[in-house]
Amino acid sequence: MTESTIMSLDDGDIHVSQDGPRDAPALLLLHGSASSTRSWDAMVPLLTGSHHVIRIDLLGHGRSAKPADRSYALPDQGRRIGAVLDRLGIRHTTVAGHSSGGAAATAFTEQRPDLVNALVLINTGPHLDAYIPRPGGISAAQWPPSDEQLRDFASTGFSRPGYQIPRELLDEVRLMTFHTLTATMQATIEYLTEQPLPDRLAALGKPLLVIFGEDDRRWRSTSAADYRIVPAAKIELLPGLGHSPILEDPPRTATPLLAFTAAHSRTGHPSQ
Repeated sequence: MTESTIMSLDDGDIHVSQDGPRDAPALLLLHGSASSTRSWDAMVPLLTGSHHVIRIDLLGHGRSAKPADRSYALPDQGRRIGAVLDRLGIRHTTVAGHSSGGAAATAFTEQRPDLVNALVLINTGPHLDAYIPRPGGISAAQWPPSDEQLRDFASTGFSRPGYQIPRELLDEVRLMTFHTLTATMQATIEYLTEQPLPDRLAALGKPLLVIFGEDDRRWRSTSAADYRIVPAAKIELLPGLGHSPILEDPPRTATPLLAFTAAHSRTGHPSQ
């Protein structure tokens, strides 16, 4: 059963979910932009047999606070992630991030390398040159958006034939403010502009697994090869899946993730 709590940090309340045995190796899951902990719902049952699974709604998303006067820069999000893990008493974790959640995972690891065993990036663009631009979007005047606008906004996030975007994920976007939507997306752009992720990760020296849906319509899947500058990085391409393999095919996504975490996990609590 999922245990959900709200942690009050200095600059906003953060929603945290925990599943699985607390004495198992910790696995932290970070969602992407315009998403929340719920994007991992289908994956969690596949992971809790061997992990203490922790999910965080980053500030501005999900059930976390959405202040207009706080920073959404990724280093600040990374600091909040570290504060949450400190409160939970976690001393070691593998971190998996989907889409821009992989950039948040990298920012967190840069600040707190002592906490991180290894990283898993799922359809996380390595640099802005890999981004596939698309026309349109949602303006402030259209906020809150209609279901039709949300489905159009989210459409490039999925490529598996016949896949239907869950209504609850559309609702999660509508729960954001227009400011938090744009500020969090801009934060990722600024972080990638400052330095590409492969360069950051090569300097960190952590074990790395990159999973990419081969039919991604937001980031060129061929760009996954750019992560090979990270020593011993593993790259897994998933044919027939798009930007969100954690939703489009959870079992196929979980298979390489679990094989990787089995090789790099340590128990999360200092007493174990």
